[in-house]
Amino acid sequence: METLKDRLRADMTAHLKAGNKVELTTVRNLLGEINTREKGGKTPLELDDAAVISLLQKEAARRRETAVTYTEAGQVERAAAEEQEAAIIEAYLPAALTEDEAKAIVAEVVAGLRADGSELGMRQMGTVMKQVTEKVAGRFDGKAVSNMVRAELA
Repeated sequence: METLKDRLRADMTAHLKAGNKVELTTVRNLLGEINTREKGGKTPLELDDAAVISLLQKEAARRRETAVTYTEAGQVERAAAEEQEAAIIEAYLPAALTEDEAKAIVAEVVAGLRADGSELGMRQMGTVMKQVTEKVAGRFDGKAVSNMVRAELA
């Protein structure tokens, strides 16, 4: 199975051969950021897909924020370039969940834990959140998921 890093590397080669400068630069920057994270600490580590997805989400958000700053400063061309890079990055992210899908996942986890004989209350919120977070995996806002779990357990 291909990892997200493998896909980024393959796409970088494809963009290089096709002459897609913006895509190439964006993907190179992402791979550089991943490399920095892996080798930047005291001990080298290998980022898994979940960590790479988290990094990509942060990078896309950073590009969007920069675009807003450029727009406010009247530099429309630079803002458009940042928006384009954010769109390229977001193409690598998994599809976001709808609110109904996220609620269904929360209900499924709570029902599963209750079926196992667990008595659920607010004290078990951490247990529920851990399982829900694994299934949602950055595809929905964490605070909103927390509120959903809190409502389900109340």
